[in-house]
This record gives sequence, C-alpha cells and structure tokens, in this order.
Amino acid sequence: MNNKIKFSCPCHFGLESVLKFEIIKIGGEDIRVSDGKITFTGDENMIARANLCLSTAERVLIELGEFRAVTFEELFQGVKALELERFIGKDDAFPVKGYSLNSALHSVPDCQSIIKKATVERLKSVYGISWFDETGAAVQIKFSILKDIVNVYLDTSGIGLHKRGYRRNSNAAPIKETLAAGIVDLARVRPDSVVCDPFCGSGTLLIEAALKALKIAPGINRRFAAEKWSSLNENIWREERTRAIDLVDRSAKFEGIGSDIDDSAVALTLDNAHKAGIKKRMKITQADVAQFCPPESSIVICNPPYGERLLELREAEDIYRKMGKVFGKGGSAQSYIISPHEQFESFFGKNAKKRRKLYNGMIKCQLYMYF
Repeated sequence: MNNKIKFSCPCHFGLESVLKFEIIKIGGEDIRVSDGKITFTGDENMIARANLCLSTAERVLIELGEFRAVTFEELFQGVKALELERFIGKDDAFPVKGYSLNSALHSVPDCQSIIKKATVERLKSVYGISWFDETGAAVQIKFSILKDIVNVYLDTSGIGLHKRGYRRNSNAAPIKETLAAGIVDLARVRPDSVVCDPFCGSGTLLIEAALKALKIAPGINRRFAAEKWSSLNENIWREERTRAIDLVDRSAKFEGIGSDIDDSAVALTLDNAHKAGIKKRMKITQADVAQFCPPESSIVICNPPYGERLLELREAEDIYRKMGKVFGKGGSAQSYIISPHEQFESFFGKNAKKRRKLYNGMIKCQLYMYF
C-alpha cells in the first residue's frame, strides 16, 4: 500500500502563493496550485502537522479520489472503488455533505445518498458486516462535483482552521484569521518586526502577526476532528504538538502596537491577545487615527472601516484622507491596507507600490502595499 496521503487545502483567493510557501516549509511534496486550493502529499504525521501549523489554509482535507460521473451508477462505482477503509473504521460515523455545480448530477441530496450507499457497500465487503451503527468518531465525507468531475475528500479539521480559539468574541466587522495571516505574510513580518494597527478592532491582524513572528503554530490551542479517528496513530498528534512547541521562538523581539477609537475594541484586543498567549507583546491604546504616528521602520497593517451606506462611505473616505496624512510619518514605515473601496488611493493621496486582489468573505478587496 502506498503510504503517501494526498491532501487538499482550500484557501482565500489571492493567498495561493502564501499557502504554497507554508506547505513547502512543513515538508509537503508534489505541490499543485489551483485557484483557491492547493494539493500536496505527505505521510500520516502531515495530517497533524498541517492542521497545527498552516495559518492560511481554511481546512485540511484528505483527497480520496477524482473521477468523472454523469450518471448515478458512475457516481456509485467511482466512490465504491475508493480506499475508504484506510480512514473509516467499522464503528465510525461517516456523514456525507457536498455540492454540485454545472454538472449532470445536480441534485445534492441524491448525490449524498448515492455516495453514502456506495461507502456502505465498500465497507461491508471489507469488514464483512451488514450493518453499521456509526457510534464511533465522525469521519466527515465531503464531495464536490464541478463540470461532471467528482472529488471525494475526508475532512480532518472539523471546525474551520480560522477558528484558532483566541477569538470567541469579535466586533462587528472582523477580518478572518486566515486572511489576516496571509496579509501578515505578504507584509513580510519578521521576529524583530514592530507591527502597528490603528484600527485594531478585535486584534486579529496584530495577533496573527505576533503568532507568525514568534513561530507559534496557529492551531496549537485547539482540537481537530481527526484526533478522534480510530484509524490514526494517536502518537502523531503528541509528536507534532511537541514539535510545534519546540519551534516557538520566545527570544523574538516582536512588538505589536494597536489603537482604536472605540474603547471596547481596545478591551477586546487585549482579551484576545491574552487568550492567544501574546498579550505581553502588545501595547494597545484608545486613539483616533489622526493621532497615529508609526515608529521608525515599523510595518503598518490595517483593515480600515468602509461604508456600505452613503453616510458611512463619506465617513470612511474622510478616514482615508486622515490616514494619508499620518501614515509614513515614521520615516521608512511600510503600510499594508486592505480595502474594498475602488478609489482608496485617491482619498489616501498616494498610489500603492503594489496591489493584490483579495476577498474578505464575499467582498472583493485590494491589498494596497506601500513601502
């Protein structure tokens, strides 16, 4: 049996190159990049390592197979041919969910029941039993059917990887942790960086910058679905957690400087930083952006407010003008600003050196890079 496991990690559109670099760093092989997704191979330990260490992946899926199907019979036989028993034990639960787009097999409930039936038939022949109680750990089967091409996965993460465990509370418009981590990577945050965010909100950008600088694995404080799987050696989780802890660099000189006009945002950032274990690295104050003065050689990373209604839009544009006046005061400060506003640069008063298209949820944004 080939011991190599094929993995698939979805990510935010625009962060593929960042995630690819992360996968190379943890030892992933045979890496393939496509829009919003990276596939690679690794051993059993990689299941734990990828979940613990990847900061820009949305989840870690095991890719069981890919085949074409335009009839239910083709779908049934395609799934039945997969090596499902490698990860699904005879007592495990195996719920099925997925989606279908632009395909002959467009009824998702029908596809779900065919995939379930095929899985049962495969496991019956392997385990020699006719009934599955499914009382054990849940091994979630996921499928996608796109233009008649079926992909079948097992979800090893459970709750999405953006849930690090430090942000149980957030303010009205939080940036997703995985997107924040990607922006931090694009800003090239180092162990000795000083990172500033004058719109700190719930602290996500500053916390992700601190985790990156101190080499703290983003998943170190949470659990994953595959930890309960009977098919996996439980030692892999212990080994990989120990490895992740050993990589932490407490000697890093990193400092996070944050402010927000809202005092509840200041309290929230400090609370989340405490949960993430990096509160000592943070200086957070209540202040208007007009008072902001970034220290020499610092990196400014922020997600300024934007308005969806006209009045809010005007207010946001006023904030961009203020930002243009105070950013760069600290001499060689670099700025990385994410905004969905098409005319951000004209209000800010400077054209970005580089721009990158990113999606914050469903909102199309640009990352404006000044350096």
